[in-house]
Amino acid sequence: MIRQLTEKDHVICQRLIQQQPAENLFIIGDIEAFGFEQDFQKIWGDFDEEGNLRGILLKYRENFIPYSMGDFDAEGFAAIINGTEDYSIVSGLKRIVTEVEPFLSREINSKRHMYYAKCDSASSMEDRELPHVKEASFTDLPQLVELLNAIPEFSGGDFTVEKRKHGMEKGVARSYYVEEDGKFVSSASTTAENSMSAMIVAVCTHPQYQKKGYATECMTKLCRDVLNEGKELCLFYDNPEAGKIYKRIGFKDIGYWSMYKFN
Repeated sequence: MIRQLTEKDHVICQRLIQQQPAENLFIIGDIEAFGFEQDFQKIWGDFDEEGNLRGILLKYRENFIPYSMGDFDAEGFAAIINGTEDYSIVSGLKRIVTEVEPFLSREINSKRHMYYAKCDSASSMEDRELPHVKEASFTDLPQLVELLNAIPEFSGGDFTVEKRKHGMEKGVARSYYVEEDGKFVSSASTTAENSMSAMIVAVCTHPQYQKKGYATECMTKLCRDVLNEGKELCLFYDNPEAGKIYKRIGFKDIGYWSMYKFN
């Protein structure tokens, strides 16, 4: 049975999604930020015959995210998605999204499958001090954005001081950087931080300063600090070569994150 969840279902909902904080980064964060009863956010639960919650379907604005640890009513989740007009994305763990896919009625415009990795321990990271790696403050944001916009792989990215400041003010994002020759040359950031997990994004080094280990140092300092707060870390990556760097400091693949876009 599938029904829409309310604040009264908070405990059973958390009991399910908190079993995998990294995998449920977005669902946990959206519920913490907006709860169950907003015009732009709705949450449905799939219950088994004994009345146990076994699956979640979250709609945040134009994005649907299904989640379950095992069996769930994929056709029932698809029926909710099909009955909704204002959506353009279905995303989530690949094993779940591909179960829902056969029942979706709208044409899929594009599919993207990214490696999904998580880290829950700093045991593989260097424990040496990294005094040259610093956390960015509001006054550092213009230089940080200048660096991000200079990275060829990030071309087309929408990096602005305003967006970075908003994330920091809300406590859902932070950035660490290395400075050389009076300018920012490497950085790593979090996004979508919640009380249990955080996502690593925008790991980069300026082309003129590569091969010095700066990106790994930014990642190490950032990850150690977040892990020390009791949170799990996760990230997406497309490039297996980049994946080798992440795995050296303790990230492990947990599957794929799929994103389907619709016309």
